[in-house]
Amino acid sequence: MRILLVEDDRETAEYAVQGLAREGHSLRVATDGREALLLASCEQWELLIVDRMLPHLDGLALVRMLRAGGTATPVLFLTALGEVNDRVAGLQAGGDDYLVKPFALAELAARVEALGRHAQRPAPETVLRAGDIEIDLLTHTASRRGEALDVQERELRILEYLMRNAGRVVTRAMLLETIWGFHFTPRTNLVESNISRLRAKLGQTSDEGPIETVRGLGYRLHVPGR
Repeated sequence: MRILLVEDDRETAEYAVQGLAREGHSLRVATDGREALLLASCEQWELLIVDRMLPHLDGLALVRMLRAGGTATPVLFLTALGEVNDRVAGLQAGGDDYLVKPFALAELAARVEALGRHAQRPAPETVLRAGDIEIDLLTHTASRRGEALDVQERELRILEYLMRNAGRVVTRAMLLETIWGFHFTPRTNLVESNISRLRAKLGQTSDEGPIETVRGLGYRLHVPGR
């Protein structure tokens, strides 16, 4: 992992560099806040390890400025300021973790590894797309060809399920279990009535549209090219 260590105490910096280098990490040291701001803004890093008390620009201000500028690199505060309010201030400034001096190299290495794993995780899905239909998973809204769809919550859940299984047959029993929680097949037209309303809201006037009926099996969301 490529790490920028922002630390003005030479002994602490050497101790951290030697320990993390043995774990296979590559480190560069900045000894004041202004230098760190320049390096963090102009170069790519996988992790920033930042002291709170720095010459020219303190660690909290440094991280706030980086976050305001759009830098999303994980930040581990490494500092002697260990009171609860100090840790809270560090996290509120944009830090991802907080380790108090004096520290053990084993704990520092473990926290670095954990932050590295977190940074490598893919961003959570926020928009689901299938053909010309979209669902915003954060606002729970749907659109087709850019036009908002006036769908109810259950209709939206059916549409999402069909989109996640686009091109595959979804049976009536699958919808009853997933959307309504039925683990048996009741004598009801819940599925049919909701599919009918959903088709109408999608502007579908016949069975030849996004939601196809597969006779004797169920339904399939048709996506061109699939």
